[in-house]
Amino acid sequence: MSEDKIIVTISGKDGVGIVAEIAGVLAKYGVNIEDIRQTIMQGCFMMFLLGDISKSTYSFKEIKDAVTESGKKLGMEIWIQKKEIFDKMHTI
Repeated sequence: MSEDKIIVTISGKDGVGIVAEIAGVLAKYGVNIEDIRQTIMQGCFMMFLLGDISKSTYSFKEIKDAVTESGKKLGMEIWIQKKEIFDKMHTI
């Protein structure tokens, strides 16, 4: 179901361990990564991730706060939103 999906967008200076750090936090919070895309654009790391939170025992806010805090430690910009909101924002 769309309400159980989240979209995570990450950007910032490329470095070692970004994917591992974010994936580790998501695993700790019981989020299943369903799809992940990443690229480096002129030294800027970009990652888009679709996660399923249906089996997590944590709230969306708890997951969002944990991933955001992890991103700050890495010096990355992170946006997390529910997929249903993302879909509505991008529907014309």
